[in-house]
Amino acid sequence: MAKFKTLDQADVAGKRVLVRADLNVPMKDGRVTDATRLERLMPTLTDLAAKGAKVIVISHFDRPKGKRVPEMSLRPVAQALEKIARQPVAFADDCIGPPAASVIAALQGGHIAVLENLRYHKGEEANDSVFIKDLAALGDVYVNDAFSAAHRAHASTEGLAHMLPAFAGRQMQAELEALAAALENPKKPVMAIVGGSKVSTKLDVLSNLVKRVNVLVIGGGMANTFLHAQGIDVGKSLCERDLAETAEQVLAKATAHGCQIVLPQDAVIADTLKAGAPAEVCAIDAVPADQMILDLGPASTKSIEQHLRQCKTLLWNGPVGAFETKPFDEATMSIAKAAAALTKKGELVSIAGGGDTVAALNTAGVTGDFTYVSTAGGAFLEWIEGKDLPGVKALAQ
Repeated sequence: MAKFKTLDQADVAGKRVLVRADLNVPMKDGRVTDATRLERLMPTLTDLAAKGAKVIVISHFDRPKGKRVPEMSLRPVAQALEKIARQPVAFADDCIGPPAASVIAALQGGHIAVLENLRYHKGEEANDSVFIKDLAALGDVYVNDAFSAAHRAHASTEGLAHMLPAFAGRQMQAELEALAAALENPKKPVMAIVGGSKVSTKLDVLSNLVKRVNVLVIGGGMANTFLHAQGIDVGKSLCERDLAETAEQVLAKATAHGCQIVLPQDAVIADTLKAGAPAEVCAIDAVPADQMILDLGPASTKSIEQHLRQCKTLLWNGPVGAFETKPFDEATMSIAKAAAALTKKGELVSIAGGGDTVAALNTAGVTGDFTYVSTAGGAFLEWIEGKDLPGVKALAQ
């Protein structure tokens, strides 16, 4: 990972600091329903405000496609941020031009403003040079604290970094350091758990990981495709049968790189995915034709936990079963708690990311016990795939 400047190197006293945040938070009836992203932004805002900066937060919200869509305004988000920051937060009804400039001109050092949705302008997603200049005119310093948007080469995530002195915010810094600890310079052995429903959505992830980790656990629906490729009947389970050859190629690549692939030994099966559905455990090669695999069985779970105890670093993306529906959450919950316990003992560096993974860790009540949990979705996946993220690359010294 290329070196990047942090807030420790930034001279911000009295300066206008444009902070690219990700305020694309869940909303219902005009209210923020999950403030996690706002809370994670606070270390950067607090740091800048304490140094006397005029803090100007910019962000997208949803997909207005270059038009002003009232229900996609950031005003309610700014009001929620005001409560979390415990200080007034000014709001500008546009992100460029006189409305933004007048709000910024009234800002005192240590105060915060939020500008309206960047995506009200087509120039944001087009990374348009005129729009970039209009944004840059509002600030003296640029801080990117939106890792979750760093996989997009947009005006506010990539273009601005070339126009103003650029620094990583505290959340961006934490994310990059955690990801480097997971794959770039990890404590070995390294184990990855990759779950989810389809191989097709994570093929690049798997192909990259087999070259980087010592043990790769494949769970969730995607494991069924690998089992099918090995000639195992998975009944009426979710399975991408047309990707059997691709699965075989991943297995061959793993063997070539000395990566041990861990697939299910047993499974929890049922004839329907429904809460409280009658379920039973069977060997992985004994799944009846009218049943579907919905979770790992106890032997598989125990095996993964044994591997965990022998590893020093864990990278986790995707649950290993249909965890949203009881009783098919047991393996994911058990593995999450085992990883958290090892982390608390100082025996494991644990990095997790992706929406379903975060939801699973929250359900297990162990999110705070992991070394780092990323709230990023696409950016986290693209990083695991080994891709350059434009928003990160633009911060490189």
